Amino acid sequence: MRHDPSDGRLLVAEVLGGNRAAFETLIGQYQRLVSHVVFRMVADRSDREDICQEVFIKVYENLAGFHFDCKLSTWIARIAYNSCLHHVEKKRLPLVDDLVGNDERAIEWRSNVITPDVYAEQTDIASLVRVEIEALPVHYRAMLTMYHLDEMSYEEISEVTGMPLGTVKSYLFRARKLLKERLTVKYQPEDILR
Repeated sequence: MRHDPSDGRLLVAEVLGGNRAAFETLIGQYQRLVSHVVFRMVADRSDREDICQEVFIKVYENLAGFHFDCKLSTWIARIAYNSCLHHVEKKRLPLVDDLVGNDERAIEWRSNVITPDVYAEQTDIASLVRVEIEALPVHYRAMLTMYHLDEMSYEEISEVTGMPLGTVKSYLFRARKLLKERLTVKYQPEDILR
């Protein structure tokens, strides 16, 4: 999902010129990226669509201030990431720092993310992994999504999140380690290696 900044210049100019179809094209090009970030950071399914719409409203309102100092995709992902953080903080949902330890409340919160009926429907390995990613703390979910699904570099993730490069690498390492631990504890090898 990599986009070259030069690819977006004409599109941005058309949107700023009032071309409604150009904005719809922009939404179409970046909808998957925004959905990936939002769906990995916000557990409440009912809030996800609203946040995605909010992200594109913010993109539209702030597009005139975007000067291609970074990739358009990075800028949009940063808006999505910050919108999700704002949502999580507003609802006082736990963040990664609250969930890293062995605190029983954190374990209980993570295990309650998936309902039994949804869990029962998950049968193939991709679904099992998705279920476990959804149960990870919000920053870990976001990091894994941006790096593996959206194919962002460490540097791009650092730009999106505002975190130092070392922190991004550390979070990705911890996210992968936690995901592996959750998979090996919860599933038998034959469940994972079909």
